[in-house]
Amino acid sequence: MKKNNNGQLICQLSAIAAMMLASSVHAADAFSADSEWMTGDWGGERTKLIEQGIDIKMDYVGEVGGNLHGGYNNDKTARYADQFGLGVALDLQKLWGWDNTQAKVQLTNRNGQSISNDRVGDPRAGTLSSSQEVYGRGHMVRLTQLWIKHQFLDGKLDVKAGYFGEGEDFNTFPCEFQNLAFCGSQAGNWATNIWYNWPISQAAIRVKYNISPEWYAQIGAYNQNPSQLEHGNGFKLSGSGTAGTVLPVELVWLPKPNNLPGEYRVGYYKSTADANDVSKDNNGNDAATSGNAYRSHDSKHGYWFVAQQQLTSHNGDASRGLNIAANATFHDKDTNVVDNYQSLMFVYKGPFDARPKDDLGIGFARIHVNDDVKKNAELINSSNGVSDYEDPLFAPLRSTEYNYEINYGFHVTNWLTVRPNLQYITHPGGFDEVDNALVAGLKIQSVF
Repeated sequence: MKKNNNGQLICQLSAIAAMMLASSVHAADAFSADSEWMTGDWGGERTKLIEQGIDIKMDYVGEVGGNLHGGYNNDKTARYADQFGLGVALDLQKLWGWDNTQAKVQLTNRNGQSISNDRVGDPRAGTLSSSQEVYGRGHMVRLTQLWIKHQFLDGKLDVKAGYFGEGEDFNTFPCEFQNLAFCGSQAGNWATNIWYNWPISQAAIRVKYNISPEWYAQIGAYNQNPSQLEHGNGFKLSGSGTAGTVLPVELVWLPKPNNLPGEYRVGYYKSTADANDVSKDNNGNDAATSGNAYRSHDSKHGYWFVAQQQLTSHNGDASRGLNIAANATFHDKDTNVVDNYQSLMFVYKGPFDARPKDDLGIGFARIHVNDDVKKNAELINSSNGVSDYEDPLFAPLRSTEYNYEINYGFHVTNWLTVRPNLQYITHPGGFDEVDNALVAGLKIQSVF
């Protein structure tokens, strides 16, 4: 796979840094299965840096997706997408004596192609989810994090400011699957054109208040700037192109029934940017037939629920056992393509005594397209006099897409996890005309 100049630059910098720092490593440290990092502890220098407040971050995620059966185009092939990360987390109390203050800088570079775009999904609209969650947001280096955080009032009040994305703090969710419908902040996946997940950063501030050890509430303000999605704007820090502000608010509960951790989130977001109606004009008529422009709304909104709970331990070992997780998001029907989404996941950590750090996961997700979006497409087809799905003028009618995944995470070393998986997509893109698809995947996660 050919890399662009930005991709080559970050790869070369990472490789040079790794070689320089690994040169002082005892041979047993680098690539040690027990090490937290592939390059080891650099002869103890890495631990010394962390003790001084400097934690260097280097990581890699690669994902393969191959269409085994069905989909829009059953010409079998495989696609590869990946992401390199390079950054540093700083404890400014240790470094400069700034009490209760941390900072972080993170660069990311994505490359590759997605099997979902033209094999699983109809190229006219793709799929709603993606079989390779790491794909997207351009083949380029991006500034993903540049922030500083300080705790006040004996740690009760936590303020974070700089450049980062909503999904770092709001509607957060781990990424133990390969399909996008089970990975990361789901509100951002379905809130059309307003909530930009990783690796996009925006000028932002987040204020969190710890009500008790089990409860906290938070509110944020994020610059909504579509120009930051454009190729070449990965390091854009100016406000030019701003369309509005995304305002999320969330309440989080962290119980530990039977000493097993849980996390429950309920949240709401509002965007102050103008948003077009999905079907109506300013007179309340169907824009597809009236010929008038689609009505403009002065905001859009939605809300979410997240539940994660460890249900069991394994022979008294709380690091192993069965975990359950559920997500649900609901969005403004006047302006959003997807109006609701739900998922349910089960992950068993340490299923076998011989493999205590492996995990086994299974997930189910439903993504529903707004009925008004489908009605609007029907009216467009009627006005164009087309009814054949294969006609280039035909506007595909979207309804509901279902995604399923089963995977097994091989904890090869403390710095390498390999996760083969099988995915099944029903009605890819929400189209009844597209055959259900079976996708074989492989996810590689490594920390350098």
